[in-house]
Amino acid sequence: MGRSSKDKRDVYYRLAKEEGWRARSAFKLIQINEEFNIFKDVTHVVDLCAAPGSWSQVLSRTLRGSAEDPSSVKIVAVDLQAMAPLPGVVQIQGDITKTSTAHDIITHFQGHSAQLVVCDGAPDVTGLHDLDEYVQAQLLLAALNITTHVLAQGGSFVAKIFRGKDVTLLYAQLKIFFTHVTVTKPRSSRNSSIESFVVCKNYRPPDGYIPTMVNPLLDLSYQGSWQDLEGVNRTIVPFLACGDLSAYDADMTYPLQMEGQASYRYHTPTQPPISPAYSIALTHKHTNTPIHTPITTTASNTPLHTQATTTPIHTQEQDEEQHSAM
Repeated sequence: MGRSSKDKRDVYYRLAKEEGWRARSAFKLIQINEEFNIFKDVTHVVDLCAAPGSWSQVLSRTLRGSAEDPSSVKIVAVDLQAMAPLPGVVQIQGDITKTSTAHDIITHFQGHSAQLVVCDGAPDVTGLHDLDEYVQAQLLLAALNITTHVLAQGGSFVAKIFRGKDVTLLYAQLKIFFTHVTVTKPRSSRNSSIESFVVCKNYRPPDGYIPTMVNPLLDLSYQGSWQDLEGVNRTIVPFLACGDLSAYDADMTYPLQMEGQASYRYHTPTQPPISPAYSIALTHKHTNTPIHTPITTTASNTPLHTQATTTPIHTQEQDEEQHSAM
């Protein structure tokens, strides 16, 4: 299978490389903004679970590109993994379930709160939809929790969800904190995927709510009456498909030479992963050794497991596979 096969099977993967985006997921945020105008009057933004950085790219290009003073736009990207630098983006390599990470964000904003928080994080899917939906919901609740620490009143929150049979409970939890909650699916998101995004506007936490990281997934410091929160615990929210109807279909296969192009030219990924988690597995594959067998080098008898953390081993094939999955 040649290098161009992914370009043919995934048109947004190809467009991302041609336009200089780090991943195809950049088009999802672009299409969400086209529908909901979430970037309007925004100067302080947090991108949670940001690596490899395509959403931070969109934020930087759009907000800094349209601002009279680009230095007034503050963008903070947070992820456990290292991420290649981006212009105008401050990176925090930290855990979104830690109070220290929230403090670091506010410090970079010089005491100001964010007006928009976005999160495109997702777990490694197993194919078991019930399990994947549950793990994704826990990640979203962790993102929501740190959002309550850094988001200003009236701010917006955009995050990925996996739609399943229990997703209405998650909508009800979001409605506690936001006046308007909408579910949307961009055209660049595959129809075959259970992925969608929640767009939450007008942040209004309950009276007496105090953000805490004691348990990142539960709100334990609510000082109001719990009786006020009883009643219907599920809700129905609007669902919108966003993106131009004439845009490319994410599930279709397109010819390599697109309409209007003189010829097709292969583009390498804009930014390969810095330290991919699969580097050790690749080494075992290339050396034809079992995954549990320690690999040593001829030079120093040092296990390659240690070296892989400082000198990642990855191939163009694996880099493209990771980018195409986003």
